[in-house]
Amino acid sequence: MSADADHGSALQGVLLLADIPLEPVAALLSRHGLRLELVADGAPIPGSYWGEPEAGLIGHTVYARADTPVHSLLHEAAHLIVAPPERRAGIHTDASDSIEEEDAVCVLQSLLGDALPGVGAARVLADMDAWGYTFRLGSAAAYVARDADEAWAWLQRAGLVTPDRRLV
Repeated sequence: MSADADHGSALQGVLLLADIPLEPVAALLSRHGLRLELVADGAPIPGSYWGEPEAGLIGHTVYARADTPVHSLLHEAAHLIVAPPERRAGIHTDASDSIEEEDAVCVLQSLLGDALPGVGAARVLADMDAWGYTFRLGSAAAYVARDADEAWAWLQRAGLVTPDRRLV
């Protein structure tokens, strides 16, 4: 899996935070001990690894603007969700601990999309493709369905998904 950081034209067509109600997003993050911090339009996003409009993370907080893609917010939230508590508090900008964790985060962000009204896993996966994520089977959906057994097992060992691949 890899992602391309040049997203100027990709903003058109992907679901943005401005397109969905914020209350379910904040509630979803809160269920996992996280906080959503909205950043003013045009302002720098604290803790953004790829730069604006990508979401950022510092400790237990996910930072986003109205023009932040939903899949980006969910990806960064997933990084914090999978981090052990002793590591989470010290995370700033770069949360990935390993390739295995990164793969698990890609799966988890789609499951988090299913927990948001009007979003869903299919939309998150399609937006990942539109944004420039690349997978050896050609799409994020193909990866999650047919090539992510190790990521699913990682999430199950972490207590985040059930054996039938549902979010706990």
